[in-house]
Amino acid sequence: MTDPIFIGARIYRGSSYGPLHPLSIPRVPTVTDLCRSLGWLTGTQYRTSPCAKTSALTAFHTPRYITALQRAEATQRPDPAHDLGTLSNPVFPEVYRRPATAAGGGLLAAEHVRNGGVAYNPGGGTHHGMPDRANGFCYINEPVLTIRHLLQMGLKRIVYVDIDAHHCDGVAVAFHGSDQVQMISVHEDRRWPFTGALDDDAGGAAINIPVPRGFNDTEFDLILNEVILPAVAAQKPNAIYLQCGADAVTEDPLSRLTLSNRCHVAAVTALGGMAPRLIVSGGGGYNPWSVGRAWSCVWATLAGQEIPDHLPQDAADILRALQWTRKAQPSEALLTTLLDEPRHGPISDQVRAAVAQISNRSTRWSG
Repeated sequence: MTDPIFIGARIYRGSSYGPLHPLSIPRVPTVTDLCRSLGWLTGTQYRTSPCAKTSALTAFHTPRYITALQRAEATQRPDPAHDLGTLSNPVFPEVYRRPATAAGGGLLAAEHVRNGGVAYNPGGGTHHGMPDRANGFCYINEPVLTIRHLLQMGLKRIVYVDIDAHHCDGVAVAFHGSDQVQMISVHEDRRWPFTGALDDDAGGAAINIPVPRGFNDTEFDLILNEVILPAVAAQKPNAIYLQCGADAVTEDPLSRLTLSNRCHVAAVTALGGMAPRLIVSGGGGYNPWSVGRAWSCVWATLAGQEIPDHLPQDAADILRALQWTRKAQPSEALLTTLLDEPRHGPISDQVRAAVAQISNRSTRWSG
């Protein structure tokens, strides 16, 4: 099995959706800089993501949409027919090249794990993108393209696990009714995109676990151990794709969940040994300190690095240099540590009921 790789690119540096957009913040550069400062990115572990070719993007997206996206970058003009130029999906200078690079990172990850291994693509995880339009800050659906590439390699069973605060509606559209791709999504109930209800199984291809506000580490551990891990084990997958969005943590402004980033570490640790191939991506995450910390912890876990109790000065300075238009003052813990304190709590009736209902279902892939 090959060593884990970390996939990044220069295009993420200085690229922004605009000063007032939630994705005005640096994310991949923060993770890259933190991991390099801590000595966690050495030798051949770091790989530069290529920009995916148009022919690769049309494995899911329509040629007309990809042309429209390229035209929007060239002209910097909106295209309402493809939801380009909205408040959620603005036209910005790298509006085509940046998501195409994230998709190229996913394809590189798939190639890296062809014969087994681990790949981390923090710029990926853009799970809302639709075949013919932008959607939910996502212009190109990297998870779909990556999973389809794995299928083209001849893999027969793939499990997609998504712990982002928002439901993976674009992935669900792509693999509705699939007998090769099992989707498992934990997401906030009654939050955009308002899909992924408990009784929505995407034609037998999905397990959806909508969770209430205040969802905590204790509840996450219950779902991980009683729903996610048994479902993955039943599939005996050739590969696992884990979408590790960081917007379910307490500090994130776009959810009302209260997880610590220890849940991300727990998911990576638990899933890592369940298939010969593991691809991990980023996703949501809109607090510059919490997303950088969470995704650095993910890489540390994948690469077998020990997460320090306190950051050395050089690494802490990277976090102290971050700025945010919301003018929120980060706690000292957000500036001097990577791993959150556990955020345990009571298990709500909604979570208990969801776990019981899913556990009582029979899976068509079991056995």
